[in-house]
Amino acid sequence: MKKIFVKGLALVSAAIVMASCTKNFEQYNSNPYGVDGDQMLRDGYALRAAMTGMASAVISTDVNTTQFTECLLGGPMAGYLSDSNQGFRNTISNYNPTDNWTNVLLSSDRIIPTFFANYGDIARLTSNEVILSIADVIKVAVLHRVADTYGPIPYTQIGQGGKIQVPYDSQETAYKAMLADLDKAIEVLTANRSNNINASADVVYHGDVQKWLKFANSLKLRLAMRMVYADPATARKAAEEVAAHSVGAFTSNEDNALYDNFNANAKNPFYVVQVEYNGGDSMAAADIIAYMNGYNDPRRAAYFGKSQFDGYDYVGLRHGIVMPANDVMHKFSPINIAMDSPFVWMNAAEVAFLKAEAVAVFGFNMGGSAKDFYEQGVRLSFEQWGVSGADAYLTDATSKPAAYVDPTGSNNYNGALSNTTIAWEENATVDAKQERIMIQKWIANWLLGNESWADIRRTGYPHIIPATAEGNKSNGLVDSEFGARRMKYPSDEYINNGANLRTAVSTMLGGADEMSTRTWFDCNPKVK
Repeated sequence: MKKIFVKGLALVSAAIVMASCTKNFEQYNSNPYGVDGDQMLRDGYALRAAMTGMASAVISTDVNTTQFTECLLGGPMAGYLSDSNQGFRNTISNYNPTDNWTNVLLSSDRIIPTFFANYGDIARLTSNEVILSIADVIKVAVLHRVADTYGPIPYTQIGQGGKIQVPYDSQETAYKAMLADLDKAIEVLTANRSNNINASADVVYHGDVQKWLKFANSLKLRLAMRMVYADPATARKAAEEVAAHSVGAFTSNEDNALYDNFNANAKNPFYVVQVEYNGGDSMAAADIIAYMNGYNDPRRAAYFGKSQFDGYDYVGLRHGIVMPANDVMHKFSPINIAMDSPFVWMNAAEVAFLKAEAVAVFGFNMGGSAKDFYEQGVRLSFEQWGVSGADAYLTDATSKPAAYVDPTGSNNYNGALSNTTIAWEENATVDAKQERIMIQKWIANWLLGNESWADIRRTGYPHIIPATAEGNKSNGLVDSEFGARRMKYPSDEYINNGANLRTAVSTMLGGADEMSTRTWFDCNPKVK
């Protein structure tokens, strides 16, 4: 892996942490990734540069940044990917990571500094309230992932008075501020939903304002369900507002939020990590393939390549283990990805499953039945991946996730992952309904690892394979079955914004900045 820091950039010459580095916000708000002053006069080009720059920070388009945040953090914690480079010694999967593995969502210059640099350019380029509202939607898309990873983050005060060395907000405060930002954006976008913007400036929706409105509503629903155990009243209000909205959230794969700007010169980072790095630094995980093998899921061929083990079509590599030699690890199933595959930020299937859970588990009024939303989610996922057979899949009331058998014989898992079948059961318990929904949502959200890790922490579903006794190198700090609950704050943050960070840790995290510390939304009493 290459170093994640790009020290020559003026933006981050002092430091690269969102709430710590540059005392002059205008300096911080200059854009080294965008265009120069003369080019800024060409509004169409400049607007595209700034909007593309903001979009590139949601799931970073930088290979090394994405490798850390998606492949080495979100992927293993969600049971999607497993590290397959035998040279890795301190990993998130083994619960003994070094700071440069866990600090990236706060510390990489390609996420928060890149976003805010371009966000500042947008404010200087235009007073168009539609474009400014879209920028605020992207802001929430970027920063809720940071809050989900660490807990408290600076959100409400960042940039005020030209300062970014500011106090932290609790995760509760940050989430409610994000909902407020989305509500403001939704109001503007609703009033202007037919007033499309310059298509060439928008690499996500190509100027379609109504689709940005649907994304804002969908993101609001995601945040509502994230906080449903921590603040059920606010969650209900937000979720039901989305359901009652005149345009609403995603209902079709045509609505999906996609960053679709990859090509031979700017390859999808997953492709680079999977195909070009050492024969693949990450392979498909044992968890997702065990579930899908047991269900005989037709999407397997779309998600994974065939393994090189005789007698095994699809077999995943267990994470949280003492890794075998590279030549063995690379026999496990790789992920299927092309160099120009888009980044999916959010899909219509996820929205359907969010609605299904809201109805089945919490009794929210989402304008339909849990069964209909659940089955819609499965069908949308099959359609998204170009796979047939959804109707037959949905009638399967017998298939269950398979046991995990390691072809090398070293890391079998004999425990039952789940006894949950596919077909909807209206008379099932609430817990059983939630598990069924969350398993199918997890399968549909393939490669959205950070999102699924948050779901696993919030609900306990799906059950994923724990680290082995030898693979858990946390010295007892992280329970193998319970898993990591968050990432530790970057060491640079203790140096550059130490007083504010220590206050946040002591008052908002109970004094423990550890991977085992539960965050605000991670409070489901059934998850222990």
